[in-house]
Amino acid sequence: MGNPITGAITVVLADDHQILRQGLGRLLAAEVDIEVVAEAGTGFEALEALRRYQVDVLVLDLSMPDMPGMDLIKRMRSEFPAVKVLVLTMHTEDQYAVRAFRSGASGFITKDSAAGQLVEAIRKLAKGGAYVPSALAERMALGMKDFQDTPLHQQLSNREFEVYRHIVAGKRLTDIADELHLSIKTISTHKARIMEKLGVAGTASLVRYGLQHQLFEDYARDSAWMVDLPDEPGADRRPAGVN
Repeated sequence: MGNPITGAITVVLADDHQILRQGLGRLLAAEVDIEVVAEAGTGFEALEALRRYQVDVLVLDLSMPDMPGMDLIKRMRSEFPAVKVLVLTMHTEDQYAVRAFRSGASGFITKDSAAGQLVEAIRKLAKGGAYVPSALAERMALGMKDFQDTPLHQQLSNREFEVYRHIVAGKRLTDIADELHLSIKTISTHKARIMEKLGVAGTASLVRYGLQHQLFEDYARDSAWMVDLPDEPGADRRPAGVN
């Protein structure tokens, strides 16, 4: 694939932050063998760019405003199987990398390491390989266990995992519904299924579980005050003065 005239690796940058896209674009513009053919601020814009251009690598942020990143990966892998997906995310937890690869991604890097790893990762994916930072690969290898030892949160679907992330971030179910463009009933159903799969009752227990398994660390720290609350009706509401 690639640019049929120059032979350059063709790339689409998909991130909802324009400043970040511009910065990545300038970084890649310095490489003679890489060409950014389009930018996208939403998941649907990313899909449209893949339909319009001949693309080798999609650099994708997981937190797109209109579509969960994992769902977008699955959808584009179905429509555009030849395009390689390189996940570029602010989420440092290994769980995101595991889910990204299971969804069909070929590479995973974090935004704080993009300057030093992005070019190498794109080139490796374009050649048909995969890219995982060495430190992450080592942690993932050391953390592998037998199937029977798989933690309960591995049973969550990508949508349930996304809802779980928002719950731990302290968002109300109505706000989660608005952000994910779902009904409040659907979000409530997802929450009930999450609690059932994890064997917990109440939001406080969800946060406890997240802390114990080091999920959503950036969010869980903000909600850590909840871990000592009893799981009773109304017990997981924030106390006065906590935003």
